[in-house]
Amino acid sequence: MATRILLEGRPGVGKTTAIRRLAALLHGRDIVGFTTEEIRQGGARVGFALETAAGHRAVLAHAGFPGPPKVGRYGVDLDVMDRLALPTLMAASADPAPGQLVLIDELGRMELASASFREAVRSVFQADVDVVATVHAHSDPFTDALKQRADIELIGVTRANRHALPERLAARLEHR
Repeated sequence: MATRILLEGRPGVGKTTAIRRLAALLHGRDIVGFTTEEIRQGGARVGFALETAAGHRAVLAHAGFPGPPKVGRYGVDLDVMDRLALPTLMAASADPAPGQLVLIDELGRMELASASFREAVRSVFQADVDVVATVHAHSDPFTDALKQRADIELIGVTRANRHALPERLAARLEHR
């Protein structure tokens, strides 16, 4: 049975740092998926970039983007999800390679604004592939349904556990 882990936490607690560290520790796995990170100018957050495990990068959301959709003050470029995130997620769900691990950072409001992304995530969580995804702590119908699945292990990320968590998860996932 596939491993399905959701790393849940509040903004800024270290979910992205934890999942990136996990990816760096897993030398024996074929990792696909993406991470996100803040874009800062002059110390202020102005947007978010998406980077695939293969190293492709684009601006997902920015205060200067008009939207729609808008999440807070950020306009979201849903084409970035379609071009960068969806192909690897769909491939992993259709024909997972042996030893493949899907990392998704994150299942948040910006990413979930894309209906095609939500559908790709559903497919990944139905496939016979290991998945580790980060998820926001606030309530959302899509993520709440994932969190309630019997095959999901929900792990809270806190400032106290965020440094040890990647090593603990890597030990479990390295030889699956």
